[in-house]
Amino acid sequence: MRFTRDELQRFRGKTLPDLISDEVRLLFVGINPGLRTAAVQAHFAPRGNRFWPALHRAGITDRLIDASSGLAPADRNYLLRRGIGITNLVERATANADELTADELVEGGRKLHRTIRRFSPRVVAVLGITAYRLAFGDRGAKAGKQVSPYPATELWVVPNPSGRNAHASLPGLAAAYGEVARAAGIPTR
Repeated sequence: MRFTRDELQRFRGKTLPDLISDEVRLLFVGINPGLRTAAVQAHFAPRGNRFWPALHRAGITDRLIDASSGLAPADRNYLLRRGIGITNLVERATANADELTADELVEGGRKLHRTIRRFSPRVVAVLGITAYRLAFGDRGAKAGKQVSPYPATELWVVPNPSGRNAHASLPGLAAAYGEVARAAGIPTR
């Protein structure tokens, strides 16, 4: 699917549903949906986003998932059966995450708290240290495993897969995502 810049602007402020089930073991938490993601209603949809290649390279998925035109029902079901979920801190779509306010991220942390309490995943992996610091009010947080306020859930911060996060390489993303998958009890190849 192709969109012009003007066509994508129509998706500002739109949302997309979480990919989650009661069997979630590993919940990936993005910052917010981008415009293309909102347009095709699939998390991490832009072709340049490294989320899906990192999951495949880490051995979390047995194939490279292409969400650029939407998530195929078979891929959606496969992820849910594997215990993988995806949500965002902030629901509204923007062209860039820097369009979000600190208040929105704080509120996103509260929303995530409710999601964790409801689904109780083994591991929650927030994709991005800056968003985590704002959402959780922890300015000194470093990447990796955090002190979790949730008795049954480990809380992690891993690199964001956006192409704008140039210092995170695909092998580095795969290593971090593989670590959280193993912590969640999801077998990797």
